Amino acid sequence: MRHTVAAIQMISSPSVPDNIATADRLVRQAAAGGAQLVLLPEYWAIMGINDADKVAVAEPLGQGPIQDFMAGLAKELGIWLIGGTLPLASSDPLKVVNTTLVYNPQGESAGRYDKIHLFGFSQGTESYNESKTIVPGKNLGVLDAPFGKVGMSVCYDLRFPELFRAMGPVSLIVLPAAFTYTTGQAHWEILLRARAIENQCYVLAAAQGGMHPNGRRTWGHSMLIDPWGTVKSVLAEGEGVVTGEIDPAFMEGVRQSLPALKHRTM
Repeated sequence: MRHTVAAIQMISSPSVPDNIATADRLVRQAAAGGAQLVLLPEYWAIMGINDADKVAVAEPLGQGPIQDFMAGLAKELGIWLIGGTLPLASSDPLKVVNTTLVYNPQGESAGRYDKIHLFGFSQGTESYNESKTIVPGKNLGVLDAPFGKVGMSVCYDLRFPELFRAMGPVSLIVLPAAFTYTTGQAHWEILLRARAIENQCYVLAAAQGGMHPNGRRTWGHSMLIDPWGTVKSVLAEGEGVVTGEIDPAFMEGVRQSLPALKHRTM
């Protein structure tokens, strides 16, 4: 049986209420289009003027307006909602955990993944260092969904194929991201298609996509890729919804005709 999934693309601002309103509108649009699983982008709830802005709105696990919104919306719409990333409070008052939370159609917490690999980049006047305000995660994130196992990853994780191998065979990899325009233009689609091809599964990527109030420009190009590496749907820039189908029979056909996963020796 095929299942419809959707990725939400946003241009998040420093205002949590404004971002919640945008996410609400776009997730409802996705659900109205038949999506049973909806993925929000990384930093969907806040893209601050400064890196430390997210620390000020960090929520303890299980409570807060961001988590309440996601749980309530998942229940109301009867969907699986994967909440991109939001800032969760950590043991360090100056840092957060960049966390993906999953809610099932009953609005219950169904999974969690804390971003493991923290982005660092410097080229000319463009510089990023997530480790200044984020505590890295340590554990894999895999959950059971109606159409099979889902492996969770976030943005910079995309560059580390060993993370995806460690998940074991999955039907879908989800990747919320806020790729910079520079690195996205060079590597985004290539890496996403590689992860789909080598793991013979679907990849759903939800990105930030545009010019943000803080002056940062993100690459966008949210997309769904099938197990053969074909881009099934994509949105280049701006707010919107990318929708497509997960077809377990097609995935199984790819794995049978080219049984690379069975041929692994290490």
